Amino acid sequence: MFKSEFISLRMAVLGVSLAVACGFAQPAGAFDINAGVSKESGPFDLFKFGFKAYKNGQKEEAVEAYKYAAEKGHTGSRWALANMYADGDGVTQNDFEAFKIYNEIAQQGVEPGSEDTGFFINALLALAGYYKAGIPNSPVKTDLTQARQLYFQVASTFGVAEAQFQLAEMMLNGEGGSANVQQAKKWLNQARKSGHPGAMAVFGNLLFQEGQAPRGLAFMTAALDKCAPKECKWMEDLQEQAFSVANENDRRVAVSMAHQLDVAGND
Repeated sequence: MFKSEFISLRMAVLGVSLAVACGFAQPAGAFDINAGVSKESGPFDLFKFGFKAYKNGQKEEAVEAYKYAAEKGHTGSRWALANMYADGDGVTQNDFEAFKIYNEIAQQGVEPGSEDTGFFINALLALAGYYKAGIPNSPVKTDLTQARQLYFQVASTFGVAEAQFQLAEMMLNGEGGSANVQQAKKWLNQARKSGHPGAMAVFGNLLFQEGQAPRGLAFMTAALDKCAPKECKWMEDLQEQAFSVANENDRRVAVSMAHQLDVAGND
């Protein structure tokens, strides 16, 4: 249900925040006292066991360990468990169960500089996605206003490019509030400076529609070099449509500019 940039962000949190668990030397076995871990163990020991078990493909043991750690208030275990329910990874896919766990993380909040910040951000993004789409056959209905507020919180407080992009899209479409093209351009500009390909494509399209044809085409072209394969199709369509109505000179200038764009910030 989420874009590849959100999945990448989720995996980045996994790699950074859980790296310490890789140092857990004990092999993952059956979840019992013989493995050196039981349900009475501390939350971090349970979490490390769950992470090691997950890496070894023993997902039932991972789920059990994460559940016990989550009950003891371990945020990382809650997050990992929510992801497994959202993806149907080792458990029956259940978006509503994932929603409830993400919501627990969001309600818990986070202190400035906390090591749980990444989990908190990802939980907010997941909740925004659920509110935007709704969850069929559950109490969670589409609430565009709530989705827009959550994206704004993550975009403004944490500067996450995917949130900035999603917020801009909602502003352009007038979803969850009034349409505001200028504010949308501001958020798209920030997101594309972080290298977000979707933001680059939409930002470029807006510039093209405003009469800045070469620069707009350049951003749309550069986005195609950065997008994940499953995300490229709509960007290709956007770029091809613009190229089809542009004159030959604007096309040549755009191609040259696209190679010179610094997607990390300056152009």
